[in-house]
Amino acid sequence: MGDTYAGKPRGRQREADRNDARLFQAAREVFAERGWDAPVSEIARRAGIGMGSLYRRYPSKELLAQRMRIAAMEHLVAQARAAISEEPDPWSAFARFLRDVLSAQEPGGALLPLIGGRLPATDDIVNAADRLRAALDDLVGDAHRAGVLRTDFTSADVPLLLEHLTARIPVAGERAGALHLRYLDLVLAGLRTAPSAEPTALTSPAPSWAELRELWNAPKE
Repeated sequence: MGDTYAGKPRGRQREADRNDARLFQAAREVFAERGWDAPVSEIARRAGIGMGSLYRRYPSKELLAQRMRIAAMEHLVAQARAAISEEPDPWSAFARFLRDVLSAQEPGGALLPLIGGRLPATDDIVNAADRLRAALDDLVGDAHRAGVLRTDFTSADVPLLLEHLTARIPVAGERAGALHLRYLDLVLAGLRTAPSAEPTALTSPAPSWAELRELWNAPKE
């Protein structure tokens, strides 16, 4: 076999991956600052990539955003599977996953409030979402079976919890990251249960995965 990956020379694939990382980071920042209507030219400028190179890879803003969604879900799946396989118990895996996500959070915030409802669900999006749901079902299900996670917390709660925990706050740099992790510790203290403990009742039912799909895909006015 030659030095190829997915039909491309490895060097070209690595360069494409680096360009994608810069584009995704720039797009997150630009969307967060200027909203969905921000010009693609500003994304390219901030990423240090020419408009021609951007459009050869992503002919439209919609295609760029769709690929960002897929990449974000694939990354969450990898983090969840790593936590499950590498941690010694279900609670450690659950807590590690949430901490890993928050620690790796890029400036610009989460994607749901930025592009949710603007884009249709393609087959690739649906397949990535199914893999993410399966990974989170395993993560939360293991913790439930071990009796260490309150039973009214569901796997569909996880994406929305992360949206709350990764919200932009008016603090810059490392302090913002430290505060996000502080609030995660407070949340984890409320979610953990002992097998004999009776958790405090919640005032609202858990979301469903169907509700989350509507948040992602319902058209905006």
